Amino acid sequence: MWFFWGTTYLGIRIAVRSFSPATLMFLRYTASGGILLIAAAIRGTKLPSARELWLTAMWGVITIGCGNGALAYSEQWLPSGLAALIVCVQPFWMVGIEALLPGGERLHLPTVGGMLIGFSGVALLLVPALLGGGTAFAVDRAGLVSGFFILQFGVAMWSVGSLGQKRLSRKAHPITSGAVQQLAAGLAMGAVSLFDGRPSQWTQEGLLAVAYLSLFGGLVGYSAYIYTLDRMPLALASVYNYVNPVVAVLLGAVFLGEPLTPMVWMAMAVILLGVFLVKQASGRRKRA
Repeated sequence: MWFFWGTTYLGIRIAVRSFSPATLMFLRYTASGGILLIAAAIRGTKLPSARELWLTAMWGVITIGCGNGALAYSEQWLPSGLAALIVCVQPFWMVGIEALLPGGERLHLPTVGGMLIGFSGVALLLVPALLGGGTAFAVDRAGLVSGFFILQFGVAMWSVGSLGQKRLSRKAHPITSGAVQQLAAGLAMGAVSLFDGRPSQWTQEGLLAVAYLSLFGGLVGYSAYIYTLDRMPLALASVYNYVNPVVAVLLGAVFLGEPLTPMVWMAMAVILLGVFLVKQASGRRKRA
């Protein structure tokens, strides 16, 4: 999770050069979900019951289809490193949405303070461009605004889906549940791809990127996430937020020539500090 999910930002940025985001999601997750379900059938692993199956598929469409689908759409305009840094605010959505749920943990001043610090790091990246100046990344203003708000929708849906999965009573093995979620999300995005109007270019670069995303993003990464989510507290399962952006920013700089300036490092440090403070505040209250 820590390493391979960080590499998927680069993979998505490369893949959307050849495929529409919906087509990419369809190819990526029908492949990974289908392979995992075939492996589960060969091993004789129990599949979810009818009700559990539908709920698992629903959370998969919300978490993967809406969450990662939004990431794919945003990377039509945003560099992979910038997208990864914006996605860092996902824990803030997680604690905010959890506070609205029955029995959820309420927001307290230290948590809100950490969220404000994290968002100030995002502001270091975005505000100069919105005021007419440049950014650490070469992005036009319209693309920056579109990508930012699409990503906020995506991280909100990822948070909703993760919290829903955590509360779902499951009898099936978590890896099998993850396979169902991936296949459901892939099929749902396949339906979307019929109407997006963008033709695909079946290039070698695009196909290799899809294959990489299916293997290391879906088969390895998402299965690890579902397994961790099933066995560990949500706060611990989401620690990948600290590592993924660093990996994504470094790979974007090396392979795509994305800027790696002092401002990028400063913004990353501020964002991750905010994430750390939010998680620390949450962890202290739970221990108490």
